[in-house]
Parts: sequence; C-alpha cells; structure tokens
Amino acid sequence: MTLRRTSGHPYIDTIQTYYRGCNTHDIDVMVSTFTDDVVHYFVDHSAVRGAHALANYWAKVAPRTQANWQLDHAVVQEPEAVIEWSMAWVPAQTGVEEILRGSEWYLFRDGRIAEIRSYHNNFYLQDRRNRELHDFDYVSRGYRT
Repeated sequence: MTLRRTSGHPYIDTIQTYYRGCNTHDIDVMVSTFTDDVVHYFVDHSAVRGAHALANYWAKVAPRTQANWQLDHAVVQEPEAVIEWSMAWVPAQTGVEEILRGSEWYLFRDGRIAEIRSYHNNFYLQDRRNRELHDFDYVSRGYRT
C-alpha cells in the first residue's frame, strides 16, 4: 500500500515550487513562495529570516554541496503542511553523493510559506546543540522545555 502524497493541494504545490527554486538556485522563484517575513529554523545553525535572505542563503549554499531536494510525502492540515524530504548531496568530507532524509513543518499565511521548521540528523554535523531548532522560542509556543 502506497500512501505517498506529493501533489493535490496548493500548499504542496507551493513547496514543490520552493524546492524547484532551491534546486535551480533561482532566487525569484524561491521568493515568490515566501511571505516577506518568512523564518526558516534549522537544527544545525541559526534561523534565517526574511524572503530575500532565505532565497540568497539557498542560492549560495546549495551549489557548494550539489544539493538537490525532493518532496517525498506531504500531509496538510491548514494552515500547516508537514513533509518528508530527501536531499541528494555531496559531503565535502567524502566527495561522494549520498542521500540525507528529513522532515519539515511549514506554516502558511495567505498561501505563502511563513515558517519552516526543518528536522534532520546529518552525520557530519553531530553536536549536542543540534538536537533542537536553533533560535526557536519553545517556551512561547507552549512546547515542553
């Protein structure tokens, strides 16, 4: 039984467009999917804030590691979408392409991405600090601390 969902909702289509922009390093395509004040939280470094800052971040970082993302499965419960993704990339430590898998929580506002919370476990970035989102205000969101 296959439960994969990769299309069929405007949020999923927006995420697919965002990934297309990431994969082609197209800043305008990425920006078109974001609210101006978008925030992307990561487990391995500080949050990136703002549509142009985030698009420029991916346009700069993705080519360094030959990163290419694919949306593998999505679940939507408005105003959020949760996805599983896979990223083909080439770690500098090995020079050999591999697949990194993770999950992202998206918050949408007016049909655009307002927040991304990205979770993955990158073997090359192991650190106790990378067990939760950097800069995320767990207390004000009501999360256990």
